[in-house]
Amino acid sequence: MRRGMRRLWVGFVCLVTPSPAVAQAPAPPPDPLRLCVIGLVHGHVEGVLWQARDRDDIQIVGIWEPDRALFDTMAAKFGLDDSLYFDDLTRMLGATKPEAASVMTSTFDHLMAVEACAPLGVHVMVEKPLAVSGEHARAMGGLAREHGIHLLTNYETSWYASVREAHRLTREGAWATPVRRAVFRHGHPGPVEIGCSEAFLDWLCDPEANGGGAIMDFGCYGANIMTWLMDGARPESVMATTRSLKPETYPSVDDDATIVLTYPGAVGVVQASWAWTHDNKDADVYTDHASIHCGKWGEMVVRRPDAQPETIELDPLPSPADNEWSMLRAIVRGQARPDELMSLENNLIVVEILDAARESAALGRAVRLTPN
Repeated sequence: MRRGMRRLWVGFVCLVTPSPAVAQAPAPPPDPLRLCVIGLVHGHVEGVLWQARDRDDIQIVGIWEPDRALFDTMAAKFGLDDSLYFDDLTRMLGATKPEAASVMTSTFDHLMAVEACAPLGVHVMVEKPLAVSGEHARAMGGLAREHGIHLLTNYETSWYASVREAHRLTREGAWATPVRRAVFRHGHPGPVEIGCSEAFLDWLCDPEANGGGAIMDFGCYGANIMTWLMDGARPESVMATTRSLKPETYPSVDDDATIVLTYPGAVGVVQASWAWTHDNKDADVYTDHASIHCGKWGEMVVRRPDAQPETIELDPLPSPADNEWSMLRAIVRGQARPDELMSLENNLIVVEILDAARESAALGRAVRLTPN
């Protein structure tokens, strides 16, 4: 088992390093990022609520949610003050003047959030995927560029040391070689089975609000990472199949999908499912020189041709690259550049892939994409 991966992350985030202090005085408390939360219907919203409660570098200044009862439930759980509640999004943004917004609505409502935030210069981070459709994604991207805001997409896997190291290994040192094949497995037993809230299920299982089922919820992960591994190239073609393995539970959306992405000299296989026996977020990357297994967080196993598997123990990523809230604050404050996995450019391609995948599944044939 090997340790000592700390050097691997130098250059991952380009930070603005301040001059060293003359005296060894205690560091002042950080100036917190003024953050608003748009919507409470996404299950991941609990992450930002407890992070803001337990750390001093982010501050929630307002929460927009039409359902007052849902706000009251979260307020009781996380100790939120009543003054944070707004049922009018425009009024909240004007009254609280946030630097950034965490969007925890349905995917369909991401566009609405950007339409409200962009003209006011409020940076936006949405939960994956970027948008429900290419039409929405292009509109959101146009608004972000017009008004000069950051429009970021958050994936849990962006903070995995294993994913970062796999990317590095394909580009540096003796193992540097083009990616030939990558297989992505993302999913869980299903949102009903794992106990997602009714507010979450109401839109997650709605084909309009979510754009589909597992194909959108988990198909985006592999599309995101594969686009990064392929240096931002679009695939030549997309072939997808979707299935309803549990129609009694998910009558309106797919619960299992497979997407095949073809590139010159490479292929990506994206397996997305609400029908696994366990939570699954891993990938296998194959090159001419090795195979690389990326498990959750820092789990990694590599294997050279005709050799035994070798487990590598990775150090956690350094701040701010270790979580979305530290990274968001660093980007908004000009201390870091937007990461490629979060970037608008990458995630516009992700939504294009998802659009093509849904079209392919409906038509029963591959869909070709326009090259970059």
